[in-house]
Amino acid sequence: MKRLSDIKFSTLDLVPVRENGSAAQSLRNSLDLAQHAEKFGYTRFWVAEHHNMDGIASSATSVLLGYLAGGTSTIRVGSGGVMLPNHAPLVIAEQFGTLESLYPGRIDLGLGRAPGSDQMTARALRRERSGSADDFPQDVAELVRYLGPRTPDQRVIAMPGTGTQVPVWLLGSSLFSAQLAGERGLPYAFASHFAPRFMHEAIRVYRNHFKPSAVLDKPYVMLGVPLVAADTDEQAEYMATSVYQRILALMRGQSLVQRPPVKTMDGLWLPHEKEAVGDFLGLAMVGSPQKIRAKLEVLIEQTQADELIFTCDLYEHADRVHSYELLAQVMKG
Repeated sequence: MKRLSDIKFSTLDLVPVRENGSAAQSLRNSLDLAQHAEKFGYTRFWVAEHHNMDGIASSATSVLLGYLAGGTSTIRVGSGGVMLPNHAPLVIAEQFGTLESLYPGRIDLGLGRAPGSDQMTARALRRERSGSADDFPQDVAELVRYLGPRTPDQRVIAMPGTGTQVPVWLLGSSLFSAQLAGERGLPYAFASHFAPRFMHEAIRVYRNHFKPSAVLDKPYVMLGVPLVAADTDEQAEYMATSVYQRILALMRGQSLVQRPPVKTMDGLWLPHEKEAVGDFLGLAMVGSPQKIRAKLEVLIEQTQADELIFTCDLYEHADRVHSYELLAQVMKG
């Protein structure tokens, strides 16, 4: 049975933009957070591809990863994830092959099959490409080939990219990618930080379908976990209201810029909205280190996950850094 100290822990940064803030400041905050995460002992620092969202500044994911890798020295950096339907596999192979060539042994390529945006934005991204989530298995296979060793009959190569063997992860919030990751023998990250409902089923599907591969001899499960850690439970509950407001805005189709915490959410949401936000954040770790430790121990006992990747969307950057520091202390025992 795994203990908390056996589990790797990582960071997923959504590069949040504050009310009255700027993308430039958010990007600088992301690097500062990565540097702190490296110092605190986190395994990897991932950013996600989102488009047409005024509160998230990580749309040019591979560009941002170069900035983050260049400002750190040991922590792995990667995508959590690149939304593959938006891109030609060759382009992603070249981008991540370049990153791996510059920062060898530190780059991860997490892939998702959603567009990471609305349909109108997806069309704007692809223009004449007929990219589709239905093409995802074929696109993944093509991308893996570009990153693998060059074959004698290969007429199209990724340069840089060919032979780099950048580790590929499949990400998902449903069961499709769980099954595909298992069949391909790839590590699997489940988006339980916003879709915890199918977590246990997705883990079961992945493990049941797993076939050993050249990169993995047994299943490897990473789970996304929302985090709001503070010195006291009361302080954490107060700071978490920024997260609640952001999810509420997402559900209402409103601006996603970060809003400052409030003393109470009463009057800001309707009863059914409160319930929906609660479902969205069903796996959230909100509280003091003692409270979070107890909840994490239960999560590991129930899932036997190999790694947890935490997202922490607090209004004050210093509070985010402190939250990750407290978590590191919990994870190390």
